[in-house]
Amino acid sequence: MRELFHILDGSGVTYVLLFFVVFVICFDWIKYRKPRGFPPGPPWSLPLIGDGHRVEFCRLHLQLLKFAEKYGNIFSIRLIGPQVVVLNGYKAVKEAFVDQGENFADRPTFPISADIVEGKSLGLVESNGYVWKQQRRFALFTLKNFGLGRKSLEPSIQQECRCLNEEICDQKGRSPFNPQRLIHNAVSNIICVLVFGDRFEYNNGEFQAMLKLISDTIKMENGIWVQLYNLVPGIMRHVPGPHLKMISRWRKVTGFVRNKVEEHREDYQPSSPRDYIDCFLDEMEKWKHDEAAGFDLENLAICTSDLFIAGTETTSTTLYWGLLYMINYPKIQRKVQEEIDRVIGSSRPPALQDRESMPYTNAVIHETQRCGNILPLNLGRVTTKDTKLRDYTIPKGTMVIGSLTSVLFDESVWETPHSFNPAHFLDGQGSFRKRDAFLPFSAGKRVCLGEQLAKMELFLFFTALLQRFSFAPPEGVKPTLEYTVGFTHCPKPYELCAIPR
Repeated sequence: MRELFHILDGSGVTYVLLFFVVFVICFDWIKYRKPRGFPPGPPWSLPLIGDGHRVEFCRLHLQLLKFAEKYGNIFSIRLIGPQVVVLNGYKAVKEAFVDQGENFADRPTFPISADIVEGKSLGLVESNGYVWKQQRRFALFTLKNFGLGRKSLEPSIQQECRCLNEEICDQKGRSPFNPQRLIHNAVSNIICVLVFGDRFEYNNGEFQAMLKLISDTIKMENGIWVQLYNLVPGIMRHVPGPHLKMISRWRKVTGFVRNKVEEHREDYQPSSPRDYIDCFLDEMEKWKHDEAAGFDLENLAICTSDLFIAGTETTSTTLYWGLLYMINYPKIQRKVQEEIDRVIGSSRPPALQDRESMPYTNAVIHETQRCGNILPLNLGRVTTKDTKLRDYTIPKGTMVIGSLTSVLFDESVWETPHSFNPAHFLDGQGSFRKRDAFLPFSAGKRVCLGEQLAKMELFLFFTALLQRFSFAPPEGVKPTLEYTVGFTHCPKPYELCAIPR
């Protein structure tokens, strides 16, 4: 032992450290070097952290736009780990996700995601291949049977609109309040009816705590701690930090869902399924000889969690943006209310059939989705095989980011991309017009399966709120459009006054 210390003493230690540094650099270069024909990107990435020193993760969606200006609309970058291909602008995203959709149909699997579900099933969002196709097919079929995208679900949403309006009435008119909790609960109740078979009252403490847990945890998703965890999970599992708190919180959410599954198993009747969970339990018996299809109790909990979280967070955040835009643009709010008064009046609730007669309101909702930009970087994809995209070759297994920020604010497509302008969705006669580059739900094989539900909810909730109330900032407060970016792009907490009409 003494001889070993003697060898390592002085210059020996220097040689060992030098060898270690050279080894790390060579290993990193060999493992992460760009293959021939790969999209260009920043040169001289650092070992291990790649281009992490060049970005702020809270502003990554904006910084990628700057990289595109320098390297083109298809470029590569290392975000603490392997090379990632970034698609910038509507044309590039469409060419990949729509025109070659099958080649970009997989999701990346991250160590932190696997640890959250403790190495088991990956549900609807992050599963791939056969199990994903079976689970997506089943979820779409089942939710449609319970009214997804159909008129049969409309009464449930209208009833929730009434409940939300009553709760807002209790806020005493001109007294400022933050509407986020109420919106969250109202929107979540719709997906809860579909997957759990029941809604939750606005004073349900356990459910309110669960919704807050989801919102707070989503804000943690985009930090450097998560990136480091995915780079060196074996080390980060033992390092204290927010990443461990995030894992613990997501496990609490799936624990909440598992309790609902167990409650269903106790009084489940195959002849009369009440919701998604009941239908899944019935499907387990049909697929018991095909374990690869993923119809087991653990995957039921994860798939239900995916539906619960996605069906709660994105639509409620869009409505939260919607009210913020209304207090920022009172003239637009008044035009929406004029259309509501003309088409619907005040004696009946808004109905889906009203949407075709309300082009301006529909345009405002679409513009809210565009500017709100809820998922600025979309969800990552992975190439399923070696793929040719324009002049580049993207090897199988490469992670690809289709930047929705670059699509929804594409200066070659939108007339005034950086302004809140409902005219983006109106033609010269004031009729509603669809826009190809309107992709808030993504595109291709992985397009959001809740798109139809979200469209129903956004129209009915938004029109019901503006039919009943005029929204204004607290006296003496100038509203802003400041935001935070975690997994979603969300307004910073704000207060407003809801004045009965």
